[in-house]
Amino acid sequence: MDIRELDRRALEHLDKIVAGIGTADLTLPTPCAGWDLGDLMRHQVSENNAFAVAARHGSAEDWNGGDLGEDPYEAYATSVRAVLAAFDDHGMLDRQVTIHDFGPFPGAVVVSMHFIDSIVHGWDLASTLDAPYDPEPDLTAAALRIASQIPAGPDDRGAGKAFGAVVEVPGDSSDLDRVLGLLGRDPAWRP
Repeated sequence: MDIRELDRRALEHLDKIVAGIGTADLTLPTPCAGWDLGDLMRHQVSENNAFAVAARHGSAEDWNGGDLGEDPYEAYATSVRAVLAAFDDHGMLDRQVTIHDFGPFPGAVVVSMHFIDSIVHGWDLASTLDAPYDPEPDLTAAALRIASQIPAGPDDRGAGKAFGAVVEVPGDSSDLDRVLGLLGRDPAWRP
């Protein structure tokens, strides 16, 4: 299946969670160390907008410029529309795109990076709100394949590592829990 379709479906799961977030929720703690829900939402908006710019122009200068404004959901929804439109651009999967300071990647890898970010931060958001989060098995299986290829750094954000240090999970854990562990999340985290 086209990675863009998997990413779109992951964003649909995220949308259901984000749609229920009110401004009073923005100070809630998240599984992301040092970030409250407002910080995580700004990160999502920033990443979506920067991925969209990078997909269209080869790179983006600002990866932290997300602004929630008066309506966090609308800021998020607008950023999702932008990234999906950029990813749908003809030839995007073959184009070289620079992401943050990680270097240039083929467009298909870039969409995979966005997809894994969407899956993991979807869990972060759902866990923060104590909301259900159950992406379809093909989404979590694809996320596990991708997460298994992300290099583990020597510390929380070591060499080439965009997520936290690996958290060990039991061998019989679900694909989602294994993804979370590989990317520095404790699946047992609760607010």
